[in-house]
Amino acid sequence: MNASAPSPTLALTPTTRALAWCLHLLIVGLLALAAGRAVADGRPRAGLIVAVAAACALVYAAGPLWPRIRLSRPAAAWWLAAVGAVWVALLALSPEAVWVAFPLYFLQLHLLPRRAGPAVVAATAAAAVAGFAAHQRSFSPAMAIGPALGAAVAVAVVWGYQALYRESERRRRLIEELTATRADLARAQHTAGVLAERERLAREIHDTLAQGLSSIQLLLRAAERALPGRPDVAARHVEAARQAAVDDLAEARRFVAALSPPALEGTTLADALARLCATTGARHPLTARFHLTGEAAPLPTAYEVALLRIAQSALANTVRHARAGTAEVTLSYLGDHIALDVVDDGTGFDPDRLPAPDPGSGGFGLAAMRARTHALGGTLTVESAPGHGTALAARLPLTPPTDTEPEARP
Repeated sequence: MNASAPSPTLALTPTTRALAWCLHLLIVGLLALAAGRAVADGRPRAGLIVAVAAACALVYAAGPLWPRIRLSRPAAAWWLAAVGAVWVALLALSPEAVWVAFPLYFLQLHLLPRRAGPAVVAATAAAAVAGFAAHQRSFSPAMAIGPALGAAVAVAVVWGYQALYRESERRRRLIEELTATRADLARAQHTAGVLAERERLAREIHDTLAQGLSSIQLLLRAAERALPGRPDVAARHVEAARQAAVDDLAEARRFVAALSPPALEGTTLADALARLCATTGARHPLTARFHLTGEAAPLPTAYEVALLRIAQSALANTVRHARAGTAEVTLSYLGDHIALDVVDDGTGFDPDRLPAPDPGSGGFGLAAMRARTHALGGTLTVESAPGHGTALAARLPLTPPTDTEPEARP
């Protein structure tokens, strides 16, 4: 195949370049053979044969040197016509020119359209047979075998190569599409991972640091109100705020180190919830009581973290918004699932008319609790009405999904 004038549908490759150079050398060699035989045999028109062979070589050389032939089929067709015309003239002068027909087959099949190529090859083969027969002054079927067989081989080789090339191109495009799809998938997975991590961090910050700071703020306000006339009460509030700050600092350090909550270190979830109720009751004007029902069973760390965070967030909401006197926290082992219920006797609210979460005023608590339970395959329900308190229930199955382990990291 002539790499200097490839079909617009085929791109240059190291293989096509090598084949092109072989074709160049073959044509030059065959033209030199025709000219050399004429000179060696002392033919009467040897000088003319050498001149026409040189002209054929020059016309052929225009192909590699003219870039337009590599890009345009019409230009390639005109170039082939010029090469063919000079070759026919050489064939009329020298019988050795018949061998040049074989490389011409490859040029014609490679550069011309698929339908026109075989027809031109057939015409070239006929011209070769006719020219050789004219020099021999006779014709026999054996004279047609060589050119015809060469034409058939050229057609088979070129069409086979083109079929392999098209298959290679399809595979290359498929690989590029797969590579692009893989890159898109990797970017999508990365984005999903970043969003999931942001959501997890938002839940942890809300349920730990934000709730702790809110508790400290409430304690300091209570101390400020008690300070003029009851310094002892103010001191207790300040001490409670200081202890809350210590606890929140420990939470923050564990949070940064991706460890479990300090409230769960060396203890059970039930004990951690009992201490949470005791601490909440000591720091705020709220009686929080803990109840345990059912037979306690080991839980995955992700479950313990999620239930503790839900309880912390629920009690923090009770302290901040409910103006409740009592809150009941119940942890229930119910065979195939575990339940956490937080019930208070506060002012209540309309669950259908909650304000949208706002960075300035908060409102992310329920969304964070629902995200925790849904991530573990559970459910969260909230029942409340103005003036009738609030009941929050989280239910988690005791056969957790396999992808819940990431939630174990607070």
